[in-house]
Amino acid sequence: MSVLEKKISDYKKHLIEQERSSYTISKYIHDTRFFIEFVDKRAINKQLVIDFKLLLGERYAASSANSMLAAVNGFLKFIGCADLRVKPFKIQRALFVPEEKELCRNEYLRLIKAAKQQKNERLMLIVETICATGIRVSELKFITVESVETGRAEIKCKGKLRTVFLPQQLCKLLKKFIQKQKITAGAVFITRNGKNLDRSNIWRDMKKLSVLTVVSPEKVFPHNLRHLFARTYYSLEKDLSRLADILGHSNVNTTRIYTVESGQTHARQIERLNLIVTT
Repeated sequence: MSVLEKKISDYKKHLIEQERSSYTISKYIHDTRFFIEFVDKRAINKQLVIDFKLLLGERYAASSANSMLAAVNGFLKFIGCADLRVKPFKIQRALFVPEEKELCRNEYLRLIKAAKQQKNERLMLIVETICATGIRVSELKFITVESVETGRAEIKCKGKLRTVFLPQQLCKLLKKFIQKQKITAGAVFITRNGKNLDRSNIWRDMKKLSVLTVVSPEKVFPHNLRHLFARTYYSLEKDLSRLADILGHSNVNTTRIYTVESGQTHARQIERLNLIVTT
């Protein structure tokens, strides 16, 4: 094992000790290896890291490049080269999201209807659970028989613990499902072998629903349900700090991204200003 490979291995252990999610760890290690391939036996210095940043800027969107830089900056700090870290690309916060990427309530209802028609009760309840609580797809494992009984789920993610309330109507549906599936304890959404569902399987099954409902596949993925929850909650409560707590965000600025409305909504707001007075 080379010196750099040993450092990458130690970096992975460090990320595990920080209780990063398995997805984050996998991505950070992948991006770090990409950086090491770019270095190609050269001595790592600031100019080399800047050149790597420029390469990312040419190949990827700014948001994707920044996520890769975050991994590399973390690695540089871990190996004692914090002074070699580079700044992320500046991104102006979007005023609105494109309609072709935003899942609206009517489309969400069509997905539910399609799952019901396909008699896929588990998928139907997964979609409703994510959208009604705002949890991440990786947090479905915390929706347990016990949490359905109490109406509260204790979510552990990224070293943080938060309580998520389950709507009464959702609990009623889940209780019927639990009884039907003869689940006595633990996670509600499991495979036939009793294991937690894989996010890729949920993603694939949701994509199938998009075909049945004529909803754009670009809109149909678990995280968009979380966004729909956030926009719906904010439209009613206008409490960004509280929403950040519910979603498990450490930074309110992250939550702002979730509450951005569509361009169509933004256009209507501009029209209502009524500031054109000439005829």
